[in-house]
Amino acid sequence: MEKTDAQKRAQAAYMEKFSIARARMLPEKYDKMKAHADSRGESVNAFINRAIDETMERDSVEREMDE
Repeated sequence: MEKTDAQKRAQAAYMEKFSIARARMLPEKYDKMKAHADSRGESVNAFINRAIDETMERDSVEREMDE
């Protein structure tokens, strides 16, 4: 079923809230990452965002410990 014009506008407005980051990796690494995300019931996008959040949190704690 095709989206209505209102649905298309709503989706476009929703997507404008986000920035897109692209990462290049070998297909084997992507497949391994996807399998890991799948095993945790996550999308690849959710896994990447969680990995970024956890790494940034860990880095900030390490920086505080060094000060």
